[in-house]
Amino acid sequence: MPLLIVILGIVLLFILIAKFKLNAFITFIIVSLFVGIAEGMKLESVVESIQNGIGNTLGFLVMILGFGAMLGKLVADSGAAQRITSKLVSKFGIKNIQWAVVLTGFIVGIPMFYSVGFVILIPLVFTVAAATGLPLLYVGLPMLASLSVTHGYLPPHPAPTAITIMFNADLGKTLVYGIIVAIPAIIIAGPLFSRTIKNIKATPLKEFVNPRVLEDHEMPGLGISIFTALLPIILIAAATLADLFLPEDFYLSPIIFFLGNPVIAMLIAVLVAIYTLGLARGKKMPEIMGSVSSSISGITLVLLIIAGAGALKQVLVDSGVSDYIANMLKGSTISPLLLAWFIATVIRVCVGSATVAGLTAAGIVLPMVSNPDVNAELMVLAIGSGSLMLSHVNDGGFWLFKEYFNLSVKDTLRTWTVMETTVGVMGLIGVLILNTFI
Repeated sequence: MPLLIVILGIVLLFILIAKFKLNAFITFIIVSLFVGIAEGMKLESVVESIQNGIGNTLGFLVMILGFGAMLGKLVADSGAAQRITSKLVSKFGIKNIQWAVVLTGFIVGIPMFYSVGFVILIPLVFTVAAATGLPLLYVGLPMLASLSVTHGYLPPHPAPTAITIMFNADLGKTLVYGIIVAIPAIIIAGPLFSRTIKNIKATPLKEFVNPRVLEDHEMPGLGISIFTALLPIILIAAATLADLFLPEDFYLSPIIFFLGNPVIAMLIAVLVAIYTLGLARGKKMPEIMGSVSSSISGITLVLLIIAGAGALKQVLVDSGVSDYIANMLKGSTISPLLLAWFIATVIRVCVGSATVAGLTAAGIVLPMVSNPDVNAELMVLAIGSGSLMLSHVNDGGFWLFKEYFNLSVKDTLRTWTVMETTVGVMGLIGVLILNTFI
């Protein structure tokens, strides 16, 4: 019965979001109340559980996502994203144009939310395709594969970061493992796959045929653009590597770990960006702070959705459903990584949102992470891979891609959906291979 109630709860989640178009945060709260009450919790206990779930989930995440949004906005508004794109394209040349946009998508995608990175980079893709005469999908799809993978796999993006915290996983290790798994997934789903669909015609939206491109003197240099965009990754990775290779009593270790703390790393990156991409380029502080303030409005809904998922997770724990599922799965011979990936995939197909799919799946498989034989960091990546699977008509990203590239639904399924599914499958394969070595 407890499992049946959870299944009914997920079905209700799907119906309210997909059919009735109800806001995901409201839906999560309704489903949390339904599951808690149906599982026999007292009414006051359900409300208290929801409050605790929201508080525990957002406590650490608000700072990470807030600073991440600020950094992404500063990188975009300063022209750093355009500088990275234009320089890489000119360095790689037309023959290797796909690798240039892949690298651009990866560098820009790490500090930026998917939708922001998409909107910022798509006009540049249109410009590159027009200048080189290459098919639009041949140029655009590899970049979107990079953006999609960073969104699904890597902190500081919302779902991977929230799931890492939920599982008490190490954020630095998740990032390092995620990059290892991401590279082959991007190569196969991006440059290699896009070479098989040259016959599918795509045309840019007419509003972007002549996109506004910044002049050279309006943009920061390439070195400072890449350094600022990747600074949080550099700091977090340095702390992770120090933990793996430096002796415990090394006198600089406390400072390295402090600077590599995700919150501190993001804060430092934002402060550096304010100077390198703002003040150093002659911008006034009010203008810079205007960009910073506007960036926060874009993540408010994301934070609420994550909060709602945290509420459902806490209800599953407090009602005893998590323990019930854990006991039921104890004798299972299926790999926990494969099971987590499959659950995330099913929810993704039903609900559409990768963030919702990842966080809901994480709440369901949470008890499995307490098993000492299960690697928490790889569980985060398995769920992230599953949450990108089989994007179709109930996913906002599907329609964003379709409309910007002027494709039919059939051709969007043949391109976007296959690319996303390839990313999800390759992610699972990468995680299972990595699991044999860790």
